[in-house]
Amino acid sequence: MSPAPEISRRIAAISESATLKVDAKAKALKAEGRPVISYAAGEPDFPTPEHIVEAAAAATHDPKNHRYTPAAGLPELREAIAEKTLRDSGLEVPASQVIVTNGGKQAVFQAFATVLDDGDEALLPAPYWTTYPEVVKLAGGVPVEVFAGSDQGYLVTVEQLEAARTERTKVLLFVSPSNPTGAVYSPEQTRAIGEWALEHDLWVITDEIYQNLTYDGVKAVSIVEAVPALADRTILVNGVAKSYAMTGWRLGWMVGPKAAITAAANLQSHLSSNVSNVSQHAAIAALTGPQDEVERMRQAFDRRRRTIVEELNKIPGVVAPTPEGAFYVYPDVAGLLDREWGGVTPTTSLELADLILEQAEVATVPGEAFGPSGYLRLSYALGDDALLEGVQRLQRLFG
Repeated sequence: MSPAPEISRRIAAISESATLKVDAKAKALKAEGRPVISYAAGEPDFPTPEHIVEAAAAATHDPKNHRYTPAAGLPELREAIAEKTLRDSGLEVPASQVIVTNGGKQAVFQAFATVLDDGDEALLPAPYWTTYPEVVKLAGGVPVEVFAGSDQGYLVTVEQLEAARTERTKVLLFVSPSNPTGAVYSPEQTRAIGEWALEHDLWVITDEIYQNLTYDGVKAVSIVEAVPALADRTILVNGVAKSYAMTGWRLGWMVGPKAAITAAANLQSHLSSNVSNVSQHAAIAALTGPQDEVERMRQAFDRRRRTIVEELNKIPGVVAPTPEGAFYVYPDVAGLLDREWGGVTPTTSLELADLILEQAEVATVPGEAFGPSGYLRLSYALGDDALLEGVQRLQRLFG
């Protein structure tokens, strides 16, 4: 019998999402009866606000939502997204320059696929979300990591970006607030990076999914607000998943210049067609309805943020900078490596995360998922009691 044909090398090279892999392992251990506390998934523990659920329920009874709708999204949702973009990102665009996607991940993929050709380089400030380099490679591009450690507050500089730029550089990824670090670029830093990208005729893809989750009076200034001249070369990706506790609704979007959005819409017309109409009506309610629940969730994240940073920094060998956005803390754990803990001597943060899961029954995501080793990502989008108990287990393990 002849061997089966080989699968695509491009697809075979894609790595599984590290965050989803860790989360799945934690859930499997819980199913076995182990009292695992997971900081792995970037998912709010709150239910979707009730008025959004009610709008979705009503939409299920309208027969027009049982049919195909425009691939780029419902006109009323595209208009609501355009209004949100003006309100929060300072960019005025017509609804025709908005595409509704199946979650933020599809928006990220389509953005890179729209602007990259084979061999083009994309600068990825690191630590970065685990999906970014994979979609760059899937689009035929080459991801180029630009790393900023805890000593820089996880914020890259123009000098670092310039040192990484080559004649093949075509795209800069800009993310503020960041997943996995929660770092937020200041208006001045954002402007400097935007002006540098403009000077070198780069495309900018900016992921603003966490823009409404900031703390201590910090505002995540959009790069197109800081440098308006970038508007004709910037694609903004966003969604309702994080701010509205709607991860399962799979509703994201991309906003950008006409030529890029037209091309991406053509891609989506073949890739997936329209997003679920029920989810689209839920998103309309989210963006245009009351924001009280959103603010209550943000305040809860803020409280948890302060708790987990304070408690992590009580562990000798751990340095946890205070994040200003999102719902992640990204401690530097180099001080815990190459030391024996419970008969095990981890040399990487991957080995450290395995040790923590086995000995403390706490799930974290190792730094290798986001760039160099030596770090852990912990999401504080979980209940207050579980959050405190989990970090106290770490204190006992490493005390």
